[in-house]
Amino acid sequence: MAFQRNSLRAFLSHAKSSLLTAVKTSEKLTLVVGNESADLDSLTSSVLYAYLRSRSPPQNAFTPLYVPLLNIPAADLSLRPEFEAVFRHANIDASHLATLDDLSGDDGSALKPDHTRWILVDHNKLQDSLGVKFASRVQGVIDHHEDEGSVTRDSEPEFRVIERCGSCTSLVVRNLKASWDKSNDASSLLSGAAHAQGDSLTTDASMTATWDAQVAKMALASILVDTANLTAEEKVEQADRDAVKYLEAKINLAPQEASKWDRGRFYEEINAAKGDIDGLAFEDLLRKDYKQWTDNGLLLGISSVVKPLKFLAEKAIIGASGDREDLFVTAIGDFMAARDLTIFAIMTTSTSSGGKFQRELYVQALSAGHAAASTFSKQSVQELRLEDHSVEILSEKPGAMQPSSEGPW
Repeated sequence: MAFQRNSLRAFLSHAKSSLLTAVKTSEKLTLVVGNESADLDSLTSSVLYAYLRSRSPPQNAFTPLYVPLLNIPAADLSLRPEFEAVFRHANIDASHLATLDDLSGDDGSALKPDHTRWILVDHNKLQDSLGVKFASRVQGVIDHHEDEGSVTRDSEPEFRVIERCGSCTSLVVRNLKASWDKSNDASSLLSGAAHAQGDSLTTDASMTATWDAQVAKMALASILVDTANLTAEEKVEQADRDAVKYLEAKINLAPQEASKWDRGRFYEEINAAKGDIDGLAFEDLLRKDYKQWTDNGLLLGISSVVKPLKFLAEKAIIGASGDREDLFVTAIGDFMAARDLTIFAIMTTSTSSGGKFQRELYVQALSAGHAAASTFSKQSVQELRLEDHSVEILSEKPGAMQPSSEGPW
């Protein structure tokens, strides 16, 4: 039975409660999970997919309820200030979201694989311990990264959509907007008074329009941030433009929401919140948007940071004395050692003092990974059009840093 028309807040509370019950009783579960960095796009695409699919599940779905799962422990939610900004607009909070903690162990040890189906969004290969246990249970995918060939092409009744796009959430909107509109037109809505929090079932048109507007703003947050409010020409695809138009139409159907809607101001608010990381410690900055995977027997990790390398380096040497470059390399080495990484990369994005967008790449490797690190660096330099440069706080001498036996490239 489909989940009755309701607010996003009520849906998430129900989904999390159902997950906790299923873990204890070995009931069947369909989980929708984003990538292990659990960035804003992974959050919104997984929640949107689960919310809309649960309202109108396919006839032969494994379960009628789709549970969105954040691919991080609950403690890591605090590292993402942009989430809190989005939560306010969507009338939800962190306690409504299911995380790896709710699986009774981050590897889902309490779940029986054959009692689960997994839908991937914002990635197309289930990684790490979840991948070891549940990769064979992946049923479908919507993603905008390169296809790794991990998800079966016989994905019915779920989607198998992997194509270039600025935001994965745009692809979720494109593929599920028919279900969204269909559920809005359905006549099976239950009557009832709306609670102050908007959690109860209702037929009131203004309330359902408000619920839709809240969901639309949540979805717009990641699309606008990932495409710089549709101005990043190298990333924006037609699916992004169409999704923004469709979602803004949802907002405009809710009079109270439409009267105060300003897309530019909304984008600036969420984007500013994403960059509000000055208070995070060095390790937390690296953990915030972190992924790791195994390739040819080597464990690799990458962190994306929305601040320049100089900012990271300054964080690394706080309270320490000694050579600044050595302190930074040592701090990175400690982060790698804690995760048994052979190669670790940091990709930064920031705006220069002159207002120009810029990227930086820092790669550090153990001796066993030097050849692979060199290849990775060269490929990244070509693809991202990077140039060698020095970071003042890392080295007082001009010129790029040279590789050491266990250090940076």
